Amino acid sequence: MTATAAVELYGRGLQRAEEQLLLRDDRGSLRPLALGRWLGVATPADEDVLARAVEPVLDIGCGPGRHVLALARRGRLAVGIDISPVAVRVARARGARVVEGCVFARVPGAGSWGSALLLDGNIGIGGRPARLLRHVAALLAPGGHVLVELEPPGRGSAGRRARIEAPGAVSEWFAWCSVDAGAIGAVASDAGLRLTGDGRRRTDGSPASQRGRRASEPRAQHRPTTRRSCRSTTA
Repeated sequence: MTATAAVELYGRGLQRAEEQLLLRDDRGSLRPLALGRWLGVATPADEDVLARAVEPVLDIGCGPGRHVLALARRGRLAVGIDISPVAVRVARARGARVVEGCVFARVPGAGSWGSALLLDGNIGIGGRPARLLRHVAALLAPGGHVLVELEPPGRGSAGRRARIEAPGAVSEWFAWCSVDAGAIGAVASDAGLRLTGDGRRRTDGSPASQRGRRASEPRAQHRPTTRRSCRSTTA
């Protein structure tokens, strides 16, 4: 079976929501991608996190744009960025303000964002979370923060390779990682950020914490997750 580009297979899933896509890592873990949730509207748990976002907000890996749309309904300026042309097209068709691009390339408004979102597991982008957080912190205005979705405590911080699987197709392997709530302190410190805030629980009953320039705040798919934010040590 010939490997397909991950962004292409992801786009195919967004256009065929009834087709289940799976994310497999090189340690053998397999989980479904929550396409239905991403294509839906923001949940109460999403809204709880978004209430802490300070505009203007940059949603990194915005997908079909549900967070951007939810923030717009609150009257907050928000822009999404995603590398998938299909995700960008879907988000724009829904009325979301998004741009196509990679967060490690040129990002509009660099140095002016009040908040950045790394939700839906997007702390994993690039497989090196401290590098990602350092880069995202540079996009923020002084005093800005990042809201990040994390794994539950005890899972650790693991860099790994992953691929997307669909009926009759698999993607190439790509760099991905996960970070748990207990490991985020060290990751944030490596990125020159500090954690702020206190622990709380999500409205769906799963554990959540808040921290915040903020650099990280977590959530995972169909599983209990933790949220934190962190601030730049120079803010």
